[in-house]
Amino acid sequence: MKRLLIVEDEQSIRELLALNLERAGFEVVTSKTGEEAIDILLKDEIGFDVAILDVMLPGISGFEVCKEIRMSNDTIGILMLTAKSQESDKIHGLAIGADDYIVKPFGINELIARIDAVYRRTPNAIKSVNDKKGLVSGNFCLDIDSRTFMKGQKQLDLTQVEFQIMELFFENPGVALDRDTILQRVWGENYYGEVKIVDVNIRRLRMKIEDEPSNPKNILTVWGYGYRWNP
Repeated sequence: MKRLLIVEDEQSIRELLALNLERAGFEVVTSKTGEEAIDILLKDEIGFDVAILDVMLPGISGFEVCKEIRMSNDTIGILMLTAKSQESDKIHGLAIGADDYIVKPFGINELIARIDAVYRRTPNAIKSVNDKKGLVSGNFCLDIDSRTFMKGQKQLDLTQVEFQIMELFFENPGVALDRDTILQRVWGENYYGEVKIVDVNIRRLRMKIEDEPSNPKNILTVWGYGYRWNP
């Protein structure tokens, strides 16, 4: 499970982020000040994959926290979170060691996508990909090495595209994925076909994995948006 540290002084935003990111499958630790965040990082024995730092904090700023982190840890992913949109602030954040920068207001799905992108560049993520042999989600198991997919004790035959869609779902349990994201991640950025190909493959997957394809319990439709995996 990806482990996140959220540093945000506004309680409502901090709690909303924690709630949504936990629902998306992240382990979340929160802090309301930069000083508290540094103390958490110094005492932590497990390690964080990504730190989400609000720039405007009481006491030391998110920029200062970023610099403190980078003095002792060059592997954790850092995402700056701020209401400022000035180009100079963005450049400053990246120059002192941040990996990405997102401006408020933002959508939770955009934030999750940014976190995932930052996480994929960390050593833990690279090691996870190299070591990954199988993914388990509920009653389902997806084996990366053998390219097989199991429902309980039964092996289901999936096409390579269907397998990649399921891999994407397994990596994002409970996350609403829009059709364009699925299209880009599975078919690639250079695919120029119609997005309805996603719907066609989802229908095929439901026929294979759902007990009642007309009343799906695992691959859920998010109307007007896309799909969500419910293990």
